[in-house]
Amino acid sequence: MEKIFKLKENGTTVRTEIVAGLTTFMTMAYIIALNPNLIVGFGQGAFGGFGADGAAAWNGVFMATCLASAIAMFCMAFLANKPFCLAPGMGLNSFFAIVIAQIAGAAGCSYLAGLQAGLCIILIEGIVFIVLSVFNIREKIVDAIPLGVRLGIAPAIGLMLMNIGFGSNAGVGAASEHYVMRDFFGALTPSAAQANMGEFYPKMVLYVVTMFIGLFVIILLSKRGIKGAVLIGMLAASVIYWIGSFVFLATNPFEALATANWLPPFGDMAQTTLFKFDFPTLFKLGWFTVVTLVITFCMIDMFDTIGTLVGTASRAGMVDKQGNMPNMKEALLADAVGTVCGACTGTSTVTTFVESASGVEAGGRTGLTALTCGVLFLACMFISPIAAIIPAPATSAALIYVGVLMLQGLKSVSFDDMDQMVPVALMLISMPISSSIGHAIGLGLISYTVIKVFSGKAKDVSVLTYVISALFLVKFFLIV
Repeated sequence: MEKIFKLKENGTTVRTEIVAGLTTFMTMAYIIALNPNLIVGFGQGAFGGFGADGAAAWNGVFMATCLASAIAMFCMAFLANKPFCLAPGMGLNSFFAIVIAQIAGAAGCSYLAGLQAGLCIILIEGIVFIVLSVFNIREKIVDAIPLGVRLGIAPAIGLMLMNIGFGSNAGVGAASEHYVMRDFFGALTPSAAQANMGEFYPKMVLYVVTMFIGLFVIILLSKRGIKGAVLIGMLAASVIYWIGSFVFLATNPFEALATANWLPPFGDMAQTTLFKFDFPTLFKLGWFTVVTLVITFCMIDMFDTIGTLVGTASRAGMVDKQGNMPNMKEALLADAVGTVCGACTGTSTVTTFVESASGVEAGGRTGLTALTCGVLFLACMFISPIAAIIPAPATSAALIYVGVLMLQGLKSVSFDDMDQMVPVALMLISMPISSSIGHAIGLGLISYTVIKVFSGKAKDVSVLTYVISALFLVKFFLIV
């Protein structure tokens, strides 16, 4: 282990790295079930749906999520030796589901055929990224991001994590109702609030109370210097939620384990998603539409990944004074390989997960963290029901805590310098609102470029920054 991951050089141990990998896994394990729910569930009843292939398609995307994520994390571990974990990206998978429906509607085919055509886009994107990574073009794009924008990435990600933790991740509701954190304040006593929320009231209160208990357990343990504080806090929150489910909701949170299927559905993946590329259906849309879709996926994924890597690495002290991270090329290559594997097995773009920050906070500094998380993703092909019983409030507690810590990056920003302050401020508000790291970075780059140009400092902006800013303007205004 020492020879492969250079643990002593990075000031860490095998135990710390394994705990960090487990911590990251627990904060991002939700994607294992959520990804197939989004991609497959979006098409239920649309354009012929799936018919008898519905369950098989869900299983196919589920298996693809586990396999592609694990392969990408193994690449991150052995190529880059970084503690960053990867999986099908949130936001990108939702956008992918919309694109599938659009393909199915435009081509007049079933949603399953649209899925198989959409996988062609992901394959092309992944191949493009491998080429760009091998020839260091993606790394040059990273270098082109101005220092002020780089400094704002980590705090903006922190706010987005807090928004996820306090918002949708801690929410509870039905298909037509979604009660989240904003409904909690003042809702414990007014009878009107309870009447309006009806059956969701007890669950909403349990969610939020559990989240706060988990959060403060993490904080208190961290103040005492206890390693694994995030993991312990998540486990404490889970236990409280399980007890609350029995006592206040009269439900058994472990009930699903009794009827769970513990065998990996390889056959379903082979039937529906494994190497099921439908190029003829895709090109019914026309060349321009196909190229536009590929460019859109490339831009969103590229800057989501760059933002996550730079932001998390900054928090872990893995960057130099210029904000550059060693082995960035290898880290980006792992992301590209994961995307190609995702296309081949049957899922949307694989990207570096912002939840990696929780493992970094738990002490993860090397690829052993990513390797641990990757092994757990593979294990989930057999034990996915266990991962599914970790409640959302426990995950929220970890995300909020890490988000608070990432705000510390603001101390490096020169708020007396408008060239730095304005892009950072715009990123801080746009990232949690848009839930897109890439879009926020794009807005930061555009604002930086505009300020420099109209203040007579156009020569301070690199050619590549001009190009990237122009591409984002095209993306924002011309590409849906």
